[in-house]
Amino acid sequence: MNMPAVKTAKAVAVQTEASVLPLAPRLQKRSRVLRDLKELPAKIVPPVIVIALILLVWEILCHKAGAALPAPSKVVRESWELIANPFYDHGGIDKGLFWHLSASLQRVALGYAFAAVTGVALGVLVGQSTWAMRGLDPIFQVLRTVPPLAWLPLSLAAFRDGQPSAIFVIFITAIWPIIINTAVGIRNIPEDYRNVARVLRLNHLEFFWKIMIPSAAPYIFTGLRIGIGLSWLAIVAAEMLIGGVGVGFFIWDSWNSSRLSDIIVALVYIGLVGFILDRIVAQVAKIVTRGTAAS
Repeated sequence: MNMPAVKTAKAVAVQTEASVLPLAPRLQKRSRVLRDLKELPAKIVPPVIVIALILLVWEILCHKAGAALPAPSKVVRESWELIANPFYDHGGIDKGLFWHLSASLQRVALGYAFAAVTGVALGVLVGQSTWAMRGLDPIFQVLRTVPPLAWLPLSLAAFRDGQPSAIFVIFITAIWPIIINTAVGIRNIPEDYRNVARVLRLNHLEFFWKIMIPSAAPYIFTGLRIGIGLSWLAIVAAEMLIGGVGVGFFIWDSWNSSRLSDIIVALVYIGLVGFILDRIVAQVAKIVTRGTAAS
């Protein structure tokens, strides 16, 4: 065999190998997508059946004349405009559910962001310092048992406005699980990691970013998930008292107007939004912790 033919054969082999190698990740991704599609019915069908059964039982129990609560068919019939057009805005507080939910989410976003930053910082302090733990942990344990709405009169007296008062209630509600879980995560950092940091002579900032935060991330995100759920619960209750635009006020106004069907529709929206918020934090946790946080 002459040398040019050998070189040509080697070049073809290299080109073939180079073209085949990128196929492996694509084939794995395609097989993963196919597997997820096959598992999709098993994930969707059971909850659909359960929801259908609940609606059927609800319809039967509430279909009788004089029933205290409206049946699902009546809810759809009476609140169809609210369901079909959540974006209407007639001025003032006469708005669709989208605007009420948007106002509530803005308050939750601000209060929760403050709670996340402050809670992680205090959790790191309590978890890292024995003196801080002895001094602050008993106070945290006492304050976290105070019901969220018990803070509302004090916040109204301090801020003299409903908007910052509601944000403060969100903050004070969400911060405790974030502090406690972060502190637990910091205290559970393996001693081997600390020894490696000493050997590498990492400064405090490097130790914080490279050792402390990655190790405690699953605990931190557990606290963040609990915090977002509590925030969404607290804002609905707080808005019933402070008034203005918000899903909590919408429910209270509907109750005063005897619109029970609208209340049920609002509860469905609240549940869906709460579920979406939890899934968002869970997905962020999965990405940051590379799957080590609970989903």
